[in-house]
Amino acid sequence: MNKTYIAIFVSLVSLLGYSQEKLEKEWMMGPFERFEDAKPIIQKDSLTTFKDPMTDKEIKWESMATFNPAAIVKDDKIHVLYRAEEKLGEKEIGGHTSRIGLAISSDGEEYIRKKEPIFYPDDDHQKEFEWTGGTEDPRIVETEDGLYVLTYTQWNREYPRLAVATSKDLKNWEKQGPIFEEWKDGKYHNTETKSGAIVTELKDDKLVAAKINGKYWMYYGVPHIWLASSDDLINWEPVEDYAGNLAPVLSPRPGYFDSWLVEAGPPPVLTEDGIVVMYNAGNSQNIGVEDLGNRIYTGGQALYDADEPWKLLDRSEEPFIQPELPFEKSGQYEDGTTFIEGLVYFEDEWYLYYGTADSMVGVVKTDND
Repeated sequence: MNKTYIAIFVSLVSLLGYSQEKLEKEWMMGPFERFEDAKPIIQKDSLTTFKDPMTDKEIKWESMATFNPAAIVKDDKIHVLYRAEEKLGEKEIGGHTSRIGLAISSDGEEYIRKKEPIFYPDDDHQKEFEWTGGTEDPRIVETEDGLYVLTYTQWNREYPRLAVATSKDLKNWEKQGPIFEEWKDGKYHNTETKSGAIVTELKDDKLVAAKINGKYWMYYGVPHIWLASSDDLINWEPVEDYAGNLAPVLSPRPGYFDSWLVEAGPPPVLTEDGIVVMYNAGNSQNIGVEDLGNRIYTGGQALYDADEPWKLLDRSEEPFIQPELPFEKSGQYEDGTTFIEGLVYFEDEWYLYYGTADSMVGVVKTDND
């Protein structure tokens, strides 16, 4: 086995909190462990300000919460793109405004945050889809020629829509718009779409967007996971069944930790065994796992055929990550989450980034020692 895949199958013991001492299935990525004295790497900040194009006022853009992160390696540093909410009174979840901030780490442990968001609802051609709820829940991939492709949710308080933006430097962005706006005259444009995870592969120790049979592929959606393909990473076509309906490729399972819902996680990875898809799983206590409680978000993994991305080969029977520590079970989502969204390969290790209780950002990693 070459070093590209060594870190995927290494066995270790967690230093603190939830322990995955061995892999449930040999194709799974991990095991992942928390850092010693694990704590959030990003938390809300009521001091940072930003002149908001929507109101033309200085606002405290990350005063409510910071969570649900994407991640990418650039210039030998980890760049974490996180969702930041501005507190708007005592509104419930979904009632605040989201923007995307950036934190950078040279060692995977300490993170330096930018003072202003790098991506946000602006007075631009996407305002009808992004005002006033904002830009949410990013995932990010890089192409072999260095283009960064961001998938995110546009929230105009009417429909959450999955959208794409591109950049060469993570600073200057071109918003490409909702992914299904033009497809079949907007058949799925006014329906809930979110959580776009584009398939990647490890080349020369770097994750890049992967082509399978000449196309890029993306797992997306909730409460089922669906599939879409693209020639250019901007224009996407959903996979439908013979009757012209969306064809789920992963669904909730009564009797398991993912009995309530499933939602696409970080960019999947094409490995020697197939496509490993990490996903977020919600539990319904009455038909799922009683000990987990209701609405708990944990993480699962599924394996798909490398040539037929819709073909499910295997699936974990237990969560490989779940809320265990206090900061993972306290926040504006009181039931607790380890909501996985960011994955990077950095210095021969896998780093997995997740949102905790819709409030903070955490990280776990493999250990190759």
